[in-house]
Amino acid sequence: MNFILALGASIIVSIISFVGVFSLFLKENILKKILLFLIAFAAGGLIGGSFLHLLPEAIEKNTNILFPFLNVILGFILFFIIEKYFRWRHCHKGKNCDIHIFSYLNLIGDGIHNFMDGIIVGLGFFTNIKIGIATTLAVILHEIPQELGDFGVLLYGGFSRIKAVVFNFISALTAILGTILGYIFSENISGFSILLLPLIAGGFIYIASCDLIPELHRQIDIRSSTFSMLFFILGILLMLGLKVIYQ
Repeated sequence: MNFILALGASIIVSIISFVGVFSLFLKENILKKILLFLIAFAAGGLIGGSFLHLLPEAIEKNTNILFPFLNVILGFILFFIIEKYFRWRHCHKGKNCDIHIFSYLNLIGDGIHNFMDGIIVGLGFFTNIKIGIATTLAVILHEIPQELGDFGVLLYGGFSRIKAVVFNFISALTAILGTILGYIFSENISGFSILLLPLIAGGFIYIASCDLIPELHRQIDIRSSTFSMLFFILGILLMLGLKVIYQ
C-alpha cells in the first residue's frame, strides 16, 4: 500500500512540471511577486519538514543520539558540494555562453534533481505514511518555483512552448524512477532509512537557507518583505499542522 502511495506521490511531483505553462499568461512583475511568495512558502515548508518530521523520526530510530545530527551536517555539506562543483543550472561564461547547449544541460541537471526528489519520496513512504506525505509536500513546495524558472530557461534557450513543456515533463519523470529505487533500497538494505533521513533533512535545510532565503533578502520593499515572511511562517505552520494531525 505504501509503495502505491509513494508511486502516486512521485507522479504528482512529475506533473508539477506543467506549472511553467501558467507563467506564459502572467505579466513579468506579477510573476516575480508570485515567485517570491512561493519561494518563502517553500523555504518554510523545507525547514518545517526537516525539524518537525525527518529529524525527529531519525532520532527515534537511532540509539546513538549524536548520529542523526552528524548526518544532518553531512547532508548539508553534501548538498553544498553538489551545488558548488556540479551545478549545471547556471551559466558562468557571461555573454559568450552558448544558450542552446545550456538549455540541455539545464534539463540534465533538473533530471538529476528530480531523481533525488523521487528517492526522498520513496524513502519517506517506506518509513511511514506521515513522513511520506510531509516529504512529498516539501518537495512540491520547492518544486513549483523551480519549475517556473526552468520553463523560462528553456524558452530563453530557444525551445518552442510545446517543446519546453514536453522536455521539462520528460526530465520530471526521473522522480518516478527515483521513488521506485528509493523504496526498494529502503526495503532491502537494513538501516538505509536510518542513514538517509537525517541526510535528507540536512539537504532540505541547505536548500532553504542557502538557495531560497537569500532570494527573500534581495527584496527591499517593506510590504513584499512582510508578506514573504508571513508565507515563510505559513510553510512552517503547514508542517506543524501535519505533525499534529498524524501524531
